Amino acid sequence: MKSVAWFQEVGKADTDLVGGKGANLGELAGVGLPVPPGFIVTAETYFRFVQDSGLSAAISSLLSDCDVAAPSLLAQTSMKIKEKIGSVPMPASLVSEIEAAYTRLGGGHVAVRSSATAEDLAEASFAGQQSTYLNLSGPAVVSGVQECWASLFEPQAIAYRAQRGYKHLDVGIAVVVQRMVQSERSGVMFTVHPVTGDRNKIVIEAAYGLGEAVVSGEVTPDCYIVDKPSLQIDERAVSPQDRELVRNELTAGDSEPNVWANVAVGRSQLQKLADEQIIALARIGSRVESHYGAPQDIEWAHEGSEFYVVQSRPVTTA
Repeated sequence: MKSVAWFQEVGKADTDLVGGKGANLGELAGVGLPVPPGFIVTAETYFRFVQDSGLSAAISSLLSDCDVAAPSLLAQTSMKIKEKIGSVPMPASLVSEIEAAYTRLGGGHVAVRSSATAEDLAEASFAGQQSTYLNLSGPAVVSGVQECWASLFEPQAIAYRAQRGYKHLDVGIAVVVQRMVQSERSGVMFTVHPVTGDRNKIVIEAAYGLGEAVVSGEVTPDCYIVDKPSLQIDERAVSPQDRELVRNELTAGDSEPNVWANVAVGRSQLQKLADEQIIALARIGSRVESHYGAPQDIEWAHEGSEFYVVQSRPVTTA
């Protein structure tokens, strides 16, 4: 059984195989939207690893004694499960398959992202509960896959599943490995106003550097509101930004793959995207929404002169 699926081999019907994120990226790539190339280590691979390694019984035992309403116990249980998953060597054949796919992708720096099989569905919002690792390369890619598997048992993910009646061992996790976009600017885009629910508005948030800084709330992004039918910019709110998250050029040893860098004073006060870039990005957002037929929450990145879609999911509150 193949452990790896390429974006061009999957689409929105393949959530059980490649998770919500992987299915959406395959779907978008398949219709010609600007998605950086990549592959997915399938959820079946995760299930097989847990079963063959004997982890299922250990995970079940730890979870049976866990009260998700007790934060300290929940945190301890999460730590023990993640340590167990991380301590089991990945089969050599699987390591070889991931390494071969990484080489075929071109090597270099990649983003390694969790993609849970219950994630990004309209009826469930698992997004953001598992891990993402940016700018990994070489052997760290395989380690990142295993760390993504372990992140299925982060405290918030355990609690979320328990509260909503999902069986922990029935939820799988795939892992997206995608060419890293060294974002000069990045952010999120909603094809519906997330507060008012106005479907004639596109809301774009933009910041310098890698998008994790926006998603995690570490920086305050610019906010632009675009009228969808006319593609006119209705509002601009520019937020000064004095630091940005960028790739660490000193990648030797155990150094962090990403670091904070100061934004030049003359640049820190500027609008992050020019008006024509805002409109170009809004057009991409409209194409994504049109394809899915529903409002979308999109993560985007800008490198050189190109915009890329690195994730899209339904707006669950729309």
